[in-house]
Amino acid sequence: MAYCDRCNKLGFVTRTHYAVNIRKFLTARRTLRDLVAAGAMPERLSALLRHAMADGRSILVSGATHAGKTTLLAALIGACPPEHRIVTVEETFELAVSAPDSVALQGRQPSLEGTGAVSLRRLVKEALRMRPDRLVVGEVRDAEALDLLLALNTGVPGAATLHANSASDALRRLAALPLLAGQNIDAGFVGPAIATGVDLVVHCRRDADGHRSVEEVVETTGRLVGGDVETRVVYRASDAASAREAS
Repeated sequence: MAYCDRCNKLGFVTRTHYAVNIRKFLTARRTLRDLVAAGAMPERLSALLRHAMADGRSILVSGATHAGKTTLLAALIGACPPEHRIVTVEETFELAVSAPDSVALQGRQPSLEGTGAVSLRRLVKEALRMRPDRLVVGEVRDAEALDLLLALNTGVPGAATLHANSASDALRRLAALPLLAGQNIDAGFVGPAIATGVDLVVHCRRDADGHRSVEEVVETTGRLVGGDVETRVVYRASDAASAREAS
């Protein structure tokens, strides 16, 4: 096992040969307009998301692996007004934000001696000191979910991605992750924090032929029903397809 100072990653021992994982993102699909042209979403949904970003609404992008979450998140950031100050927090730089006023922060894994680590939790806290108009977390997968929710509930608009099988599953996962921050985190706090802090969940899918698109968008109502965050459907791809066929 070896540590790379340039990419802040630990290399692990493989069985028979070297294995390298390379993630490449298409620069041709960096805007919502590009995604509409590629068939990932209709124009009316693109307009809704563009207005949501301009109005400072907090958006969670969910989906399975390789469903296009990072590409969509980058396009959403590109839809922010040019005067907005954007601070991004990532484990590895992937978003390639080109906003006029932006700061990109990257975490760092500990060295072989166990020193020098910079966690996403720390970066989220530091980002709040940078006067952001929007806080962006590349991927929420651990206890940094708590710090993100705290930020959203102090009036800082946010955007993030999260692995999930549906929009409702994404909200349930977001409710569970803050509990990893410690035993003193009460689930009774997390639910209301999500209901008032997250405005929209955009769920992405990847078809068998590799085509990526937005499957559904739900909006939170600000209330809890039976312990779950109440939502209403804003867009569903199957409904849109049925409407086109009927016409």
